[in-house]
Amino acid sequence: QGTHRRTVGANRKTHFCYSAFVSRFRYYQNVCTVSYSSVWWDWPRWEREIDWMALNGINLPLAFTGQEALWQEVYRSLGLNQSDIEEFFSGPAFLAWNRMANMYKFGGPLPQSWHVNQLRLQFRILERMRAFGMIPVLPAFSGNVPKGILKLHPEANVTRLGPWAHFNCSFSCSYILDPRDPLFLQIGSLYLSQVVKQFGTDHIYNTDTFNEMTPPSSDPAYLSAISRSVFASMTAVDPKAIWLMQGWLFFSDAAFWKPPQIRALLHGVPLGRMIVLDLFAETEPVFSYTESFYGQPFIWCMLHNFGGNNGFFGTVESINSGPFKALNFKNSTMVGIGMTPEGIHQNPVIYELMSELAWRKESVNLTKWASLYAARRYGSMHESLSAAWKLLFSSVYNCTVPHYRNHNHSPLVRRPSFNMNTGLWYDPADLLETWRLFMEAAPSLMSKETFRYDLVDVTRQVLQDLAAYFYQDIKDAFHSKKMPELLTSGGVLIYDLFPELNRLLNSDRNFLLGTWLEQAQSFALDEPEARLYDLNARNQLTLWGPSGEILDYANKEWGGLVEDYYAQRWSLFVQTLVECLNSGLPFKQDAFNQAVFRVEKGFISNGRKYPTKPQGNTYEIAHRIFLKYYPQALKRLTCLG
Repeated sequence: QGTHRRTVGANRKTHFCYSAFVSRFRYYQNVCTVSYSSVWWDWPRWEREIDWMALNGINLPLAFTGQEALWQEVYRSLGLNQSDIEEFFSGPAFLAWNRMANMYKFGGPLPQSWHVNQLRLQFRILERMRAFGMIPVLPAFSGNVPKGILKLHPEANVTRLGPWAHFNCSFSCSYILDPRDPLFLQIGSLYLSQVVKQFGTDHIYNTDTFNEMTPPSSDPAYLSAISRSVFASMTAVDPKAIWLMQGWLFFSDAAFWKPPQIRALLHGVPLGRMIVLDLFAETEPVFSYTESFYGQPFIWCMLHNFGGNNGFFGTVESINSGPFKALNFKNSTMVGIGMTPEGIHQNPVIYELMSELAWRKESVNLTKWASLYAARRYGSMHESLSAAWKLLFSSVYNCTVPHYRNHNHSPLVRRPSFNMNTGLWYDPADLLETWRLFMEAAPSLMSKETFRYDLVDVTRQVLQDLAAYFYQDIKDAFHSKKMPELLTSGGVLIYDLFPELNRLLNSDRNFLLGTWLEQAQSFALDEPEARLYDLNARNQLTLWGPSGEILDYANKEWGGLVEDYYAQRWSLFVQTLVECLNSGLPFKQDAFNQAVFRVEKGFISNGRKYPTKPQGNTYEIAHRIFLKYYPQALKRLTCLG
């Protein structure tokens, strides 16, 4: 591990040796993963994840847990009172964006018990990671400060940002301390000193300046000065510091980040003392038009998933070839590969393939790999499953649409309207054939948890696509003023497809809303804390803000959520359309949005307990759905492609 702790390379002369380290670093996590997936994890769940990392060769994981406890101490030492601090931190489910200066306060305040609990977790997380020889990436200061700093230091060069996403300034418009201000070095050094004192260090730190925020100036001299100052706040505490930075900003704000601006920001740090995560390289590789980040080492990353959505998705051809193309790129500074999903708990096959590529010198034969994956996953050489996985790899898992982002936009999980996205990048006939092959193999394999999970997942994906078919029927019937057809299609969707999907999801422990909510409330010491965590957990999945600011971004197809959230919205939509046809009045989206918002808020506050243990027989439910829907799906769904 000693070699891992050295700087990546002090100057351009070291670049010739990068090819020997194609997988020197195997990075894991996105700064958003901690909110979308691991926010409610206890130690046993963390331990299982770290063991998975070790088994898959991860040696550079993000370790962001518990950092607010240290920030609280730093801000207290600077003279802020408790109310200033409580106004700053968001609730647990939104801390990722609080840390990136996108938002503050919403979902808070953080109870003191939260800080204590997270700090304890972090100590165990770090101990376990280091026991496996991993290099935990620790947090550093980006300049994001509480408003209260202005009372103590009115002379400080602080800029208030504009609104983020669709939030107003009640919860966004964060305060950013200019890194060139002497106070930045003071706060940054104070914080990193606490980090190193409490957590130890392996000398790699993450912080992200200007993440989804446009800098106040495009002057290259200014941008160089900013990164130089941020890095100085690290080296003041740790002379061996290496700055790990997400490269997302260069893609997400491409209109601002032109070559002179990118070069300036990157060259504010000595070459080899920064590692850039090419965060979305499987779809939008930044290294290819920045001459390998102008000499700074980078890690080729697969982002894959936005918001932790359940839908099937993959870009297997791209991830199978991309890292090797990057390695052989002219003057490549690639030092490893990474997996940076916003949310996990979905599409396990893609993470299996991606982690394996770190050990290979060239691309795999995808057809052969998919066939062998079936045998490895189920311990069975069943021909149907081998055929099913090869089919999946050539269709739903091989999106080749340029610039495609994997947000599940299925009408099933989105607020109903007449402008919903029903487009698919694959032929639904391939998915249906996969479903048939799974059902064919099912009777002899239901004792395997991996198979049960995949059977639920394949059936879920088919029903998701069928929902789009019924939506189209509902839409056509309304516009044609055909009440019987509207009642039939709407009735099947609301009274059969949604309930069947909910029963299917409730039959597998991996698809339960109740587990997410129970884990959230398990952190609470009393009833008010339990309510706060419950609100955080429910809001993130649905409204994502007080008024639906990032509505349905983190949608999940989970038992309970389907029944009490998605189905209720669709029921209101169909009911409204029926009333419009009966009265002869037009459908008004704005009025519907106001009405459905009450349904959405109602779910967040319903206080209902949901199952935390599987209910029903997965095979019986899936078989019933298959017998009921496969014939008409085969006949009609294939027309959607």
